[in-house]
Amino acid sequence: MNPAPSTADRILVVDDETEIVALVAYHLAKTGYRVSTASSGQDALELARRERPSLIVLDLMLPGMSGFDVLEQLRLDESTRDIAVIMLTARREEPDRIRGLSLGADDYLTKPFSPAELVLRVAAILRRTGSAQPAGNTDALVIGPLHIDRAAMTVNVSGEAVDLTPTEFKLLLTLAERRGRVQGRGHLLETVWEAAPDIQTRTVDMHVQRLRTKLGTAGDLIETVRGFGYRLRATAPRAY
Repeated sequence: MNPAPSTADRILVVDDETEIVALVAYHLAKTGYRVSTASSGQDALELARRERPSLIVLDLMLPGMSGFDVLEQLRLDESTRDIAVIMLTARREEPDRIRGLSLGADDYLTKPFSPAELVLRVAAILRRTGSAQPAGNTDALVIGPLHIDRAAMTVNVSGEAVDLTPTEFKLLLTLAERRGRVQGRGHLLETVWEAAPDIQTRTVDMHVQRLRTKLGTAGDLIETVRGFGYRLRATAPRAY
């Protein structure tokens, strides 16, 4: 049996097909989630900024603004970049999945789909993305033995301070704030180095390698996702 959703778990369903919206909203509400809906990309962005849902179920094919465009805008906006996203699409082509994951989607479900499976995926993502934020200190991120203080710009592993360069700190913070989500090399170049995404991709690899070394045992939290980029685990992979 799935655990009951938190009262804070609002889900935004974005699709221009009325039947799909009704079906998804019904099953999510039946499970206990609070549900909002939107039928266009612009409406979705406005609702996401206003309501700050825990997760967005986002259709790829939307009128005017595609789901890819919506996802990209969500990840660029400070107020919405950490919202989890499941993409829905009738397309089964691998390039679409790769593009969605590279832009920061948490999961990808093709139509037709089982509503029960969607509900299970929503619950799994919310457990994963909501597990690493400690109560009390909103400037701190704690993931396994890793402690990051955003305000003080300090990092420690199991209580031991780790000396990072400003670029290494920004790289680690970017991965940590988007923990559980794959970050493409091009996206990291744009975010951390503010560089064009099609140049110097080896720069990312070299910095990740040095970062892993400095983090010691916590370096295992940073996963290489072959063909995509890197991901910081939302929870520690083993006991420390």
